[in-house]
Amino acid sequence: MINIISVNTVKMPITDKNKGNTMLLDFSNELINFKFQITDEGNVNLLDISAKGVKTLPKTDERRCRIAELQITGGNQNDHHGAKHTITSESDTLKYQSHNYYDNEYGKKLEFLLKNDKVAVTVHYQIYNGISVVRSWSEVENIADEPIGIEYVSSFTYTFTQNGEPKVYIPHNSWCSELGIKEYKLSELGFDRVYGFTLKRVSESNTGTWSSKETLPLGALTDNAGTIFWQIENNGSWNWEIGDIADMLYLKLSGPSEQENGWYKELKKGEKFQTVKAAVSLADTFDNALCEITKYRRIIFNNNKPNSKLPVIFNDYMNCLSGDPTTEKLIPIIDKAAQLGAEYFCVDAGWYADGTWWETVGEWMPCDWRFPGGIKEVFDFIKEKGMVPGIWLEIEVMGINCPILDKFSDDCFFMRHGKRIIDHGRYQLDFRNKKVRNYATKVIDRVVADYGVGYIKMDYNIEAGLGTEIDADSFGDGLLEHNRAYLCWIKSIKQKYPDLILENCASGGMRMDYAMLGEMHIQSTSDQTNYGPMAVIAANSPIAVLPEQAAMWSYPLSTGDENEAAYNMINSMLIRVHLSGDVANLTEKQFADVKEGIKVYKEIRKDIPNFLPFYPLGLNTYQKPFAAVGYKTKDKRYLSVWKMDTKEQRVEISLENSKNAKLLYPLDTDARLQINDNGITLNMPSKFSAVLIGL
Repeated sequence: MINIISVNTVKMPITDKNKGNTMLLDFSNELINFKFQITDEGNVNLLDISAKGVKTLPKTDERRCRIAELQITGGNQNDHHGAKHTITSESDTLKYQSHNYYDNEYGKKLEFLLKNDKVAVTVHYQIYNGISVVRSWSEVENIADEPIGIEYVSSFTYTFTQNGEPKVYIPHNSWCSELGIKEYKLSELGFDRVYGFTLKRVSESNTGTWSSKETLPLGALTDNAGTIFWQIENNGSWNWEIGDIADMLYLKLSGPSEQENGWYKELKKGEKFQTVKAAVSLADTFDNALCEITKYRRIIFNNNKPNSKLPVIFNDYMNCLSGDPTTEKLIPIIDKAAQLGAEYFCVDAGWYADGTWWETVGEWMPCDWRFPGGIKEVFDFIKEKGMVPGIWLEIEVMGINCPILDKFSDDCFFMRHGKRIIDHGRYQLDFRNKKVRNYATKVIDRVVADYGVGYIKMDYNIEAGLGTEIDADSFGDGLLEHNRAYLCWIKSIKQKYPDLILENCASGGMRMDYAMLGEMHIQSTSDQTNYGPMAVIAANSPIAVLPEQAAMWSYPLSTGDENEAAYNMINSMLIRVHLSGDVANLTEKQFADVKEGIKVYKEIRKDIPNFLPFYPLGLNTYQKPFAAVGYKTKDKRYLSVWKMDTKEQRVEISLENSKNAKLLYPLDTDARLQINDNGITLNMPSKFSAVLIGL
């Protein structure tokens, strides 16, 4: 029940004799404050965002601080802008009409209604009790008699005066090298202001169905004032940009646009469009800004009871069966997984295929020769061993050689220029189509009812590009509406099967975004088969994913050296353990190391849903000799440290209150921990070794 506190009431009225009557409105909780200005001309400006420990400087031109950017077709973008989305056609003509300000279940909500003769725009700001985060989005309504076309609309825009030389954090992402975040000075990205302003912008964008194939939909900027951290919540196309205007910097966040992503939306009179949501945290340091966004992610994450227990999951794919499961191969692996302490067992790709499995997805019936006694025999054996069975699906696509392909017409698939889109031997299903949704639901019904699965790995291995022309104003419009329809379908499956755990996988981490992760229970972080670089992915995972959602492979190999099993375990021990590997052939010592790691993990996991991350060695890269990540709760801290492929043996880590630091795992290691006045020193003689420390 929403409690209306005040409607159309502007707080803190002041009079500015030079500019006429100006009204100010403060919107805040105990940690973050927004100062809005409503001018006598009716313009609404976001003057300032402040938080504890964050300094701010006055604006040089308040007119460039509008709260919404909107470019409509035929409108005049009256700025020397280049590719920048500055002073869009409607930004100066949208005038204040009213605002709503009220409490809700999360904290406080503020809505501004702006209008001109063509559109009404509502700009939404949601802040949350106890955290320094705002969630923002816009809604556009056509109030004109003629249709209007939207080419760009912001989800969040903020203009600020820089304090010292800013640095931008860009989280590069790629298959098997996810979460490669790097720090750049603006000048290192070509942003050199040698004139009054520049047409250069620092921007990242994604177009298509893999939302994080090159860059994650998030970033951060830090200067002497503090750090602003942002994420864009869309499972498709998105944009962010940083540029300059009127001797200030700006940050603009949005979903798809026409310029970057081939997105265009036409609204008839009375029709509305809502942007994707974006979230922004503000704090004094990068680590603290990340902690605030971590708290926010927990608020929007729609978990269920079985997953909240953080069960240990075994998946038979990685460095194990590699998509070639049979009853004969599975039985000994299931037995070993149970002995190690796994609680869920997922049968991965290939279970349905007679031969190559890549281009035949879609019917989702088990292959008879793989399971002579029926696939249910395998799942029953998993249950006998005390584990919950799971299965791999790729429900969003249909292979070009799928046996049931002739039952689906063109309007069930992505189409461009009259042709079905094919990528990697698969067609993209369009979840706006009711027949597609009904088909997908029946598949879920069957594997849950007939096979008794309690876990589904929802994989997605294609990139379907710009979008589709079917029932769409543009390719990008078709894509965005499909993205939203798919999320609605996921919600319907969760309502139907509230105890079913759903894993979000897209060739590993190619779709790590909080449109998906607000609903999906677990995120596959990588398909990397080499455990060495997995450490960097594991250590950087909280930048993009909650620790309790970040699934990390631990795949011990029988051919590995004495450190390999422990290193593999530490990759996953402070997030979500995804066991795999050559477990049926491990030596007695290797098996014992893995089993001990699972035991330690089960003692730690109750703390993981309260973890807040920190980086005692700074952000991790694939080039550094050591990687480290720490997690803190109210009264505990944990620290994972990895030695990479380096001859260096000694690493010093600054930590407060480290006198009680101790090695938790492995205890049988040549690494040595020394406590000193400023923190700890680790001596790690062996390459590719790792330790888990408790404080």
